[in-house]
Amino acid sequence: MNHRLHLRFEQLEHVTNQLFAAAEALGDKAHQAPAPGKWSAAQVIYHLLISETGINQYIEKKLRNSEELQKAGLTHLFKSRLLRVLLRLPGLKFKSPPRLKELTPDQVPPLAQMREQWNGVRRHLEQILNEYPDKLLSHAIFKHPRSGMLTIYQTLDFMVDHILHHQRQIERVSSFLQKATK
Repeated sequence: MNHRLHLRFEQLEHVTNQLFAAAEALGDKAHQAPAPGKWSAAQVIYHLLISETGINQYIEKKLRNSEELQKAGLTHLFKSRLLRVLLRLPGLKFKSPPRLKELTPDQVPPLAQMREQWNGVRRHLEQILNEYPDKLLSHAIFKHPRSGMLTIYQTLDFMVDHILHHQRQIERVSSFLQKATK
């Protein structure tokens, strides 16, 4: 894995561990929704797990047909940067893509089970990155539902920002649940 990919991967690992720590700090309440129609912390974790699994699958599919990949240009860079800014704005909410929303059920597995599953998904991503061809680093590899095609660097940046975005959501859930028990 090249150095730039490695740094992004390490950052992804760090924010994922922080996310799990925040959800695990809720104990039994991790599966409790703050209000009807709102996701519990565990559902947020599940959403991110499903999202990363899908990203891995998409990247693998594109790598099998790498000759069709196009070089990313300034438009890709602009859209990627805009996505990063929007994901980092506090209080800004996005609707989950319908496919991901459908894949996030009301009842999700225990956090320990999801962490184990995510570790497998993450090891798979690490393998993809270890074998990632240098000649494709500047090519668009992943199609984000809103910002379009992203390079592998931009994809990893999105994954970090996506987790940080949902980290704030878990913090809001935690705050609400703490206030509700007082």
